Amino acid sequence: MDIIAPNYSKEFEKLAEAYEKSGGDTSKLLDKRVASIIISGNKIIGLNSVDGVKIESGSQEKGVWAKIKILKGKKIDMPIHLCTGFLGKEGEQRVNFDFVVEDGASVKFISHCSFPWSTKLTHKMVATVQIGKNASMIYEDEHFHSEAGGITLISDTHAVVDDGGEYKNSFELTKTRVGTLKVRVDVDLKKNAVAELESKIRGKKNDEIAIIESLGLNGRGARGIAKSTVVATDETHARIVNEAFGNAPYSKGHIECNEITKGEKVDVSTLPVLKVTNDLAELTHEASIGRVNSKQLNTLMAKGMSEDEATEFIIKGILK
Repeated sequence: MDIIAPNYSKEFEKLAEAYEKSGGDTSKLLDKRVASIIISGNKIIGLNSVDGVKIESGSQEKGVWAKIKILKGKKIDMPIHLCTGFLGKEGEQRVNFDFVVEDGASVKFISHCSFPWSTKLTHKMVATVQIGKNASMIYEDEHFHSEAGGITLISDTHAVVDDGGEYKNSFELTKTRVGTLKVRVDVDLKKNAVAELESKIRGKKNDEIAIIESLGLNGRGARGIAKSTVVATDETHARIVNEAFGNAPYSKGHIECNEITKGEKVDVSTLPVLKVTNDLAELTHEASIGRVNSKQLNTLMAKGMSEDEATEFIIKGILK
C-alpha cells in the first residue's frame, strides 16, 4: 500500500487536521523513512514499512487489526507512528494490535488517537506485546477527544517481557474531555526484565475514569514501576488501582499514585496492591489524594493571577 491510498486522500486531509490538533506531526506520516499506520474508522487508509519492520494488517468487524514485528537485532532509529482517528459523530471502532519485538531489537512507537468531532463513540483497543531477550520497546499513547464527553474509551494491553528486555508504556489524556475511560495494562516480567508504566489523565465535568496497572515480577531480578497521575475536577469519578506482585527472588517493584482533586462533587479513590510470594522480593508504594497545593495557589494569586488561572497553571505543571 502507498503511504496514503489514492482514494483516501481527502479523508486523510481531514484526519491530518485532527492529528495536528492533537499534537501529532503529519509530516512524519508522509515520510517514507518512517514506518506508519494510519487508521480512519474501520479501515487502514495509509501504511508504510521500513527495513527491519514487518507489518501485516486487515479489517475486522467494526475496525482493523495489525501485527507489527521488529526483526531480530534491528534497531529502528526513527519512531514508528500510529495515527488512529474517527471522523464521524457516532459509532464504534475496534483496533487490535499485536506487537512483536524480537531478541536484541529496539523500537519506539508514537501513537495519537484523535476523535475531536465525535459526540457518541466507543473506541476499543486491545494490544498484545511480546518483547524478546535483551530487546526494548517504548510506547507513547496520547489521546485527543471532543468536549462533548460522549467518548467511551476501552484500552486493554497485555505485555510479556523476556529475559533482560525493557518495556515503557505511557498513556496521556490531558488536553480534552475524557468521557468514559477504562484502561488496563498488565506486564509479565521475566529474568532481569524492566518495565515502566505511566498514565496522566485530567477529568472534567462528569467524566468517568478507571485505571488498572499491574506488574508481574515473575523472573529473578525483574524490576518495575507503575505511576499514575490523575487530576479530577468538577464531578469527575476516578478509580485507580496499581498492583505489583513480587513472585521471584531479588525482584523489585514500586507503585505511585498521585491524585489531585478540585470540586465539591469529585469522587476519587486509589488502591495500591502489593503481594509478595517470594521473601527475597521487595515492593514499595506511595499514594496521595489531595487538593491543589494551597501555598502554591496563594503565591500565584499574590502575583496577580485569579484563583482559576492559578489553579490551571498548577494543574498544567503537574501533568507536564
